[in-house]
Amino acid sequence: MYYFPLQPPYFLLLVGFLAALTSGLALSGTLKVIVQKWPSERTENTKPRSSLKQLLVPFIGITGGTCLFLSSGLEIFGFPSSLALGVGLPISLFTCLLVWLQLGSMMTFIEREGMQSLDLDSMP
Repeated sequence: MYYFPLQPPYFLLLVGFLAALTSGLALSGTLKVIVQKWPSERTENTKPRSSLKQLLVPFIGITGGTCLFLSSGLEIFGFPSSLALGVGLPISLFTCLLVWLQLGSMMTFIEREGMQSLDLDSMP
């Protein structure tokens, strides 16, 4: 006889979503502050890697919230807890790692070429 779980993890789904959302807002605000400081601090010792250190904590919050959201969503659809975590954790970590690498390369590119290099509307 197969037993369905009595309480699907709707609460964890909501917690994961809210954690990712609030961490995303914190990341956005921190990134705006970093980019606004760049023109006034045009020195050689300001490296994009030091800017990425400030973004690490909000980004870890996004990664954790995404993992919790994805794993809880899989559990709601009937996956066992261990399988849901086994699928949700690698997908979340791999995706967030790729986004982190892209963010670092874009910040390096913007700092080297300037913000105007990203304006795709002005290209012929």
